[in-house]
Amino acid sequence: MNESTLQPSPPVSMRTVLFTCIAMLAFAGNSILCRLALKNTEIDAASFSLIRLISGALGLWLLLALRQRGNRSTGSWSGALSLSIYVVAFTFAYIQLDTGVGALLLFGSVQLGMLTYGIYRGERLGPLAVAGLLLALAGLVLLLLPGASAPPAGSAALMIISGLAWSAYSLLGRGAADPLALTAANFRRSLPITLVLCLPFLGELRLDGWGAFYAVLSGVLASGVGYAIWYSALRGLNAVQASTVQLSVPIIATFAGVALLSEPLSLRIVAASVAVLGGIGLVLRRKTP
Repeated sequence: MNESTLQPSPPVSMRTVLFTCIAMLAFAGNSILCRLALKNTEIDAASFSLIRLISGALGLWLLLALRQRGNRSTGSWSGALSLSIYVVAFTFAYIQLDTGVGALLLFGSVQLGMLTYGIYRGERLGPLAVAGLLLALAGLVLLLLPGASAPPAGSAALMIISGLAWSAYSLLGRGAADPLALTAANFRRSLPITLVLCLPFLGELRLDGWGAFYAVLSGVLASGVGYAIWYSALRGLNAVQASTVQLSVPIIATFAGVALLSEPLSLRIVAASVAVLGGIGLVLRRKTP
């Protein structure tokens, strides 16, 4: 551990804030699209996972072809493996989990993974950051725990695995020289891995027009483009900031459910949203010596 590692983090730029906001909207979009597909259509989890990654890989390939410049990253098998595990575990977990319980398990495990890495690397939490992290976690507990039934153990374990895989994928992408090229390469590499993970379920595939449409939207926009933007945002965030800001996703998904699925908006949801977003603001705020 060196002295520079322990210096306070620099202020977060407006570019990083913008990219982070877009990425969080994309992450919430994945939850909404997956829920719509598995709840309201006949598509199965394996088909959704495969279509999501295949369409994401094709969309990113097209964007690179149109750009015609920049690096031609080959990605990494570690990045592809973490991406495949995240997508498959996420989708299968949501077959039985409530949306709120799943989001709590997913982003709680993301927090654990990225905070553990940040502490291992010597990142310190100032008083405001500690207060912000606790406030954001309290907001999630207020929103998600009281009305949630006990989740099935197997599905809960899958969502925790998904969250840890996503934290690994995020950390592997920090400092990417060309986020779009790296994301495209990781998507290409993830296809054979995902096929292997889904092999036991190939006899149960059920395709559905609307389900496939939701999977394509999730793959091309919310996943492919969204992850490339997230890799760009990660250049300006440390591990603690990157983990905490993702706590906004369950809040965004909740309000999307209100707008798109006519779910009720209660005072509890409003209070939790204020706590989570306020906590994130404290974590991202510039620290003073």
